[in-house]
Amino acid sequence: MQRVAQLLCAALLLGAIPCAAQNRPLRTADAEILAPGTMRVEVGFDFLQNVDFPLSGLSGDLTSVGVVAVRFGVGKMIEVQLEGTVRHFLDIKKQGASFVPLELSGARSTNDTGDFSLVTKVRFFGESGRRPSFAMRFGFQMPNSNQSRGIGLNTTDVFAVFILEKHFGKLNLMGNLGLAILQAPNAKFTQNDVLIYGGAFLYPLHRRVNLVGEVAGRHSTQTINADCQLPLPCLVGTESRSQARLGFQLFFGGFQWDVAGIAGLTKIDPHTGFTFGISKDIHLFDYGKVQ
Repeated sequence: MQRVAQLLCAALLLGAIPCAAQNRPLRTADAEILAPGTMRVEVGFDFLQNVDFPLSGLSGDLTSVGVVAVRFGVGKMIEVQLEGTVRHFLDIKKQGASFVPLELSGARSTNDTGDFSLVTKVRFFGESGRRPSFAMRFGFQMPNSNQSRGIGLNTTDVFAVFILEKHFGKLNLMGNLGLAILQAPNAKFTQNDVLIYGGAFLYPLHRRVNLVGEVAGRHSTQTINADCQLPLPCLVGTESRSQARLGFQLFFGGFQWDVAGIAGLTKIDPHTGFTFGISKDIHLFDYGKVQ
């Protein structure tokens, strides 16, 4: 334990060499696996304007503090991840009809813990010649939020996505396509199977600066009954959502810093917003010595 603590401190305080490209500020997953024995810690801050929450009828500006992800390389082909948000704060601009009883934390505001996800990523093969890297990412979202706060859905969802990644000179392209099974938050024994997708690029402008961008989200193939009237199932809370992001990754001080602008692509997504974050790779142990 003392040795691990020393490694953690040294990794956080030392080192000025840029690390490999990392996911933040993108939501599209890459096909690369962290080196065995390496942990990547990502912490961010999001601000989104005019976000709609159809289940609670709330709409307003959302501030997310502690958007965290911890990735850990456990083998040459496998990586495990934990991701979620420590706290959401909603400045309520409009309040319509709610499908769930609400207990807001303020007259015109509310806050709640975000839902966390546990994920496993497996890379089947790396990039070679014309062949792209190919990986699969699957996991589940835990019901950590409280429906009555009006932000989270408090549902258990499962998902799986296939990942392709290919370099064309300096340009790195990433694509995701998969399926998510979303529990309907206002109906028993009901789910919505949605397509999840993402397309992203990364282009190095300088040794320490990358330009990144993406379009990512989910698409519901079922009709969402906004009034929850029969015969259609009540699938409010599982609507299609999509965002476009464009920003930069900056490498200095031994950390990766990132910033990106956000634009919503559906009616219930934020009109505009931005995200800011920091990432760090920490080498915990030599994989070859513990086999």
